[in-house]
Amino acid sequence: MIETRKAISEKAVLIGIITQQQNDKQSEEYLDELEFLTSTAGGVTVKRFVQKLEKPNPKTFLGTGKLDDVKAYIETHNIGTAIFDDELSPAQLRNIEKILDCKILDRTNLILDIFANRAQTSSAKTQVELAQYQYLLPRLTKMWTHLDKQKGGIGMRGPGETEIETDRRIIRDKITLLKKKLTTIDKQMAVQRKNRGKMVRVALVGYTNVGKSTLMNVISKSDVFAENKLFATLDTTVRKVVIKNIPFLMTDTVGFIRKLPTQLVESFKSTLDEVREADLLLHVVDISHPNFEDHISSVNQILDEIGSADKPTVMVFNKIDAYTHETIDDDDLITEKTKAHYTLEDWKKTWMNDLQKESIFISALNKSNLEEFKEKTYNEVKKIHIERFPYNDFLYLE
Repeated sequence: MIETRKAISEKAVLIGIITQQQNDKQSEEYLDELEFLTSTAGGVTVKRFVQKLEKPNPKTFLGTGKLDDVKAYIETHNIGTAIFDDELSPAQLRNIEKILDCKILDRTNLILDIFANRAQTSSAKTQVELAQYQYLLPRLTKMWTHLDKQKGGIGMRGPGETEIETDRRIIRDKITLLKKKLTTIDKQMAVQRKNRGKMVRVALVGYTNVGKSTLMNVISKSDVFAENKLFATLDTTVRKVVIKNIPFLMTDTVGFIRKLPTQLVESFKSTLDEVREADLLLHVVDISHPNFEDHISSVNQILDEIGSADKPTVMVFNKIDAYTHETIDDDDLITEKTKAHYTLEDWKKTWMNDLQKESIFISALNKSNLEEFKEKTYNEVKKIHIERFPYNDFLYLE
């Protein structure tokens, strides 16, 4: 695999922008998430820089004045890494590196690094490696700037260009090999799924770090790795679960995230096939997160992209033990009630009450409402099971 960046205790500054498509509140939320990503990768966020722009500068992403401020801060405080919240073009990356003279990462690169460190199985490692090479290919030129002056004139090919072309050819060949390897892995996984017979398949989907693996462990009594970090689980895990008298297969899948790199969506196709082929989705949501509604929207968007938005779904609002809300004093006649003041009961009366999907509020960690969760899951699986095995009426006799 490509060597991953180790950012253990490395100081970093985060850089984002406010545009017409991304207001100041959204920008702050994205930077909060970027800080969590940085922490997951082993870095320490020291400062954030934000600039209002109509659109990113095509040459340097930020305006030159703001970039000078970042440079001054980096030099004064001995910062080793600058992390941008959006994907940088090869030209932007090259220009910014010249100006800031430190390690430059963008959101995509940071996520790829985390994925590279988290991948355990051959399948996950191959998928991450393919995404890394696809990201690296158009950005190769910055690695050969020391040879720029050796380039020849018109009609001549300098050694610098030769080196780049050679390296590009090597990487293209590597990408072709990895795609062939993934095709083989896809076939193996398809055979595994076929060998599971006609058992009902249930897939846990949701934003990253919402508690899918913890819920999987509690329901299937297994030991799937779970941690309070982004992308703790990359490898798809399938377990047989029996509730009452019906057995079914439960799959724990990779978590989604806003601004998910396109390279990862493409390379993790075989992992997402588990979601595509599922009969029932359990959409797990971290109700304690202030932006959980945005998380739901992001997950639904990705489900729509992979053709799984119309599947039977149960909304599982997790982490009710960690949910807190702001309060308004009885004598406070000025403060207006907002979503930040909603109790769980208030939320249940909002759009959640009008959902066409089943919903349940639980705490997988504290095992709260798990019996009700099992009952809802059982009822949904039972509907699918009856359609698939209409003559097994004896299974459902109480």
